[in-house]
Amino acid sequence: MHELSIATAIVDQADEVARAHGPGPVSAVHVRIGELSGVVPDALAFAFEVARDGTALAAAELVVEEIPAVAHCGPCDEDFPVGSPPFFWCPRCDRPSEGLRSGRELQITGVELADAPACPGPLGAAPADAPG
Repeated sequence: MHELSIATAIVDQADEVARAHGPGPVSAVHVRIGELSGVVPDALAFAFEVARDGTALAAAELVVEEIPAVAHCGPCDEDFPVGSPPFFWCPRCDRPSEGLRSGRELQITGVELADAPACPGPLGAAPADAPG
């Protein structure tokens, strides 16, 4: 279950952010998970509960935003959902997609400290309430 190693990395990075922004426990970690990322949100939530034990995130909630996989067709300029299992063929012009617009995301978008506003996550991620 690779979700445990991902959850451990999320806890480590969120703990770093929390320490950089002052004392106090973390109340929530916001993440974006793409449909094609290979991460099962429910498994990640379970693994997060295990990984957070004994850390400043011991009572933190994992808030998951699931991002659908959307492909783009250049010839007809159409965006379309690819589904699962993914099908990268344009339903409008019956050609293969030229690229994926979304669906591979796996990122921390915010870390909330108890009694404090959301602070940016690692690697320049936006606060949880920022438009994305």
